[in-house]
Amino acid sequence: MVAFVDDLLETMRASPGCVGIAAPQVGVPRRIVAVDVSGHRRGSQEENHGLLVLVNPEILAMGGKQLVREGCMSVPDYTANVQRAQWVLVDALDREGKQVILESIGFEAVAIQHEVDHLDGYLFLDRVSSIKTDLFRRKRLR
Repeated sequence: MVAFVDDLLETMRASPGCVGIAAPQVGVPRRIVAVDVSGHRRGSQEENHGLLVLVNPEILAMGGKQLVREGCMSVPDYTANVQRAQWVLVDALDREGKQVILESIGFEAVAIQHEVDHLDGYLFLDRVSSIKTDLFRRKRLR
């Protein structure tokens, strides 16, 4: 598993602006995600846990609401407004197999919800209220 997690992290870091990745995104049907918002402008302004590797993550509780603009490396041409919880309480194993229970807020909480959705077979597009008003073609910088 260590080699796979290292490959997953390498893939995440090689994708500009990427703050998370889930094993199913690279064709591996395992419940493993990596999240690191610390290098992103939205994540660096908030308290966060740095690099998280979560195995078999389960969201135990969530609260608050926030409307956020999300993108995804699985859907590179679009972003969308998505309703997410402001905070989450997560139970998982870390990359060494030790249980971790962590509370996350803000942008990091959004990233965790987004990646856990991948494990459950959802894309952020499945969470869009109105395709007509909340889906946007991503601008490409040249």
